[in-house]
Amino acid sequence: MTLTGRLAFITGAGSGIGRSTCRILARDGAFIVAADKNKKNADETINAVSKEFKQKHISLELDVGNSSSIDEALGKILKEYGKPPTIIVNCAGILRDNFILKLSEEDFDEVLKTNLKGTFLIVQKCANAIIEHGINNASIINLGSIIGKYGNIGQVNYAASKAGVERLTRTASLELANKGIRLNSVLPGFIMTPMFQAVPDKVKTKFMSKIPMGRCGEPEEIAEVIAFLAGDKSSYITGTSIEVTGGF
Repeated sequence: MTLTGRLAFITGAGSGIGRSTCRILARDGAFIVAADKNKKNADETINAVSKEFKQKHISLELDVGNSSSIDEALGKILKEYGKPPTIIVNCAGILRDNFILKLSEEDFDEVLKTNLKGTFLIVQKCANAIIEHGINNASIINLGSIIGKYGNIGQVNYAASKAGVERLTRTASLELANKGIRLNSVLPGFIMTPMFQAVPDKVKTKFMSKIPMGRCGEPEEIAEVIAFLAGDKSSYITGTSIEVTGGF
């Protein structure tokens, strides 16, 4: 088990890629802290993970866009485990889709606050905690999106936020490499998550026609890449982005 004894902190853990990431990292031996704005969903994730993998996993309520909420969550982790997490996975993200001519300022701000500012705050606060505890082997994985690279009609806020996540990851990796903290991003394509399932069928059909492999990805397929980046098999990889898109 390649992550035995490691402590993993996953945001957006209540569903989709975040939930699958909790399961895959627990399978590989990590202790899991599942954090989500919806505590009930985070509890469900941990109940399932704990039933399958008998370790000390916990769930937390967390608003990644709120600095005080993150401070409180990290305080609980330190109290529970006596150390900060050394695997951090930023899966928390939202959509507020609309055409740019109709997109409200509030919906633009909310997506940037969760997807980009939330990633920044988690990276900053977790990195500081890791350094303060004298740990020099940590991996932070941020969820970008292929939409952040190519754009998509009706998603100007989402595309901007995910493009920002990728550049934030690259820049922070340069600053933190000498602290023993690696940062990488994963850029999923169209994955069968609750977020994607809410997309109208005619839009899904359009997307599917552009995927050479002819199908959407599964959350577990993203989680396996995250697990690779979390462990020592990727020890010389930092500042990169891995596309997981079926060839899109």
